[in-house]
Amino acid sequence: MQREIVLLHGWGMNKEVWQLIETELENVLGLSVKALNLPGFGGEPINSEAYELDTIVQSLANKVNENSIVVGWSLGGLVATKLAAAHPDKVAHLILVSSNIQFCEDDTWPGIKSQVLAQFKVQLAKDSNKTIERFLAIQAMGSEHAKGDIKQLKSLLFQAAEPHEIALSAGLDILQNTNLKSEFETLHCPVSGIFGRLDALVPPTVAAEMAKVNPQFSYEILPKASHAPFISHRNEFINYLKSRL
Repeated sequence: MQREIVLLHGWGMNKEVWQLIETELENVLGLSVKALNLPGFGGEPINSEAYELDTIVQSLANKVNENSIVVGWSLGGLVATKLAAAHPDKVAHLILVSSNIQFCEDDTWPGIKSQVLAQFKVQLAKDSNKTIERFLAIQAMGSEHAKGDIKQLKSLLFQAAEPHEIALSAGLDILQNTNLKSEFETLHCPVSGIFGRLDALVPPTVAAEMAKVNPQFSYEILPKASHAPFISHRNEFINYLKSRL
């Protein structure tokens, strides 16, 4: 069976976000590429009884072939990291895109302020569409062509069904409460990462900290990119993946 690249999207999004680079990745890398929806996003069914990181991973595991190259963006990076730890036969190479192994900052770890995610949770209960739009704006903040990035992300987002309210709310809980340092430390597969220096959600300083946790971790920081480098700096993103595989 041919090795496959599996693409996992971030919070509030769906697999259509990868649409602009899927074919290009196949052509450049010569590998089969498959984007997956996380449960509750893009019309994917959801188990509303227990929407947790472990159950997300279990629901995806049977859709990922052995020895896959798994690329996880933002929240998708947490899922991909947990998948690599729980099912090492499935992940031959883990590639994190603007992701963190602990999204909330503390005294020893760089990340997003906990109150920011808490505010999103409050706003989500009032108006999910406005909350997602605000999140999109933050993702593009700092990019040299932020308005264009937001427009592209929105057009891709609306090509699929709206996300489930439970998936949105529980997804924020996962971002706020998950710490995968121990899992990341013990990964046996190659691990790579690509970050944007202007990212308002995942500070680029976290890359060096992640390399301390897992010395096998190699990474690149794009100087003019924000949270969605595969949108804003598509060529650089594809070239990075090509250099790692």
